[in-house]
Amino acid sequence: MNLLRRVVLVLAACALGALAGPALAQDPPWPGKPVKIVVPFPPGGAIDAMIRALAPSLGESLGQPVVIENKPGAGGVLGTEAALRANDGHTLLMTAMGHTIYPELYADLKFDPIADFKPIAPVGVVPNVVVVPAGSPFDTLEALIAYARRNPGKLTYGSAGHGTSLHLTAALFMQQAGIEVQHIPYKGSAPAVTDLVAGRIDMMFDSSTSAGPFIAAKKLKALAVAATDPSPLLPGVKTIAQSGVPGYRMKWWYGLLAPKGLDDQAVDRVAQAVSAAWSQPDVLERFAALGVEPLKMTREAFTAMVIQDRQAWKARIPALGIKPN
Repeated sequence: MNLLRRVVLVLAACALGALAGPALAQDPPWPGKPVKIVVPFPPGGAIDAMIRALAPSLGESLGQPVVIENKPGAGGVLGTEAALRANDGHTLLMTAMGHTIYPELYADLKFDPIADFKPIAPVGVVPNVVVVPAGSPFDTLEALIAYARRNPGKLTYGSAGHGTSLHLTAALFMQQAGIEVQHIPYKGSAPAVTDLVAGRIDMMFDSSTSAGPFIAAKKLKALAVAATDPSPLLPGVKTIAQSGVPGYRMKWWYGLLAPKGLDDQAVDRVAQAVSAAWSQPDVLERFAALGVEPLKMTREAFTAMVIQDRQAWKARIPALGIKPN
């Protein structure tokens, strides 16, 4: 009886295993449904354009459609919060280096930019460029710096608003160059550029994608690139470090992050999909047309860069005298 019972139990276990095996094998790997990428800024900007240029390739690699959802507001905070709250295992965040600065700009922030998110992969770099009106007397950044030192507070610079990349990169330059230039914040870069072209303000740090057409049309002059390295998008234009401010370093990145709850294997899959996209000529062509430099980096290196930027800006913002809203 005992032997017969053991045989029955073994056969029953085998039968259950045979049933469970196919069921487990049929479980689809991540992603099991369309992947949503939240962009915490309005449609039409550089950050929105570059993820839409990348999305078809990501969808092909992941085997699921990639849906872009714009959730603008509060300088990117509202969309970032929405991506974190989704908690559905299929929502990602497309953001920029400004993500690492939120605690210094918003007093009642409801998330930690490092602890609550996992860096996946960088996507691109859009360097800011120092531009002046076509009729400006300054042909080099060195000349502008020399004038500003002799005439503190006389020059003005525009930005897209308090705490934006155009404001922060300019404020850091002013500090490191040892000059005082009056800040004129606008509601977006477009009205600031309009006033710059008209000569109503003296200078501006603008993105290369926005300023490029005006530079090409000779309505603005590019004095220097606000980046760590010269930009292939602006041949012949020196960096700020090469123009009299040797300590100036800046890499304003755009990239993908995941809410902290997303499994590491899923995060790795997305990182691999981004890496695979850079081998596709059509993706590179779309980025070139947008004026965006692809930023190729491992997940580990990107994570280290995000953490380093967080620590750097945590110290910089108070030193620049920029207060939270």
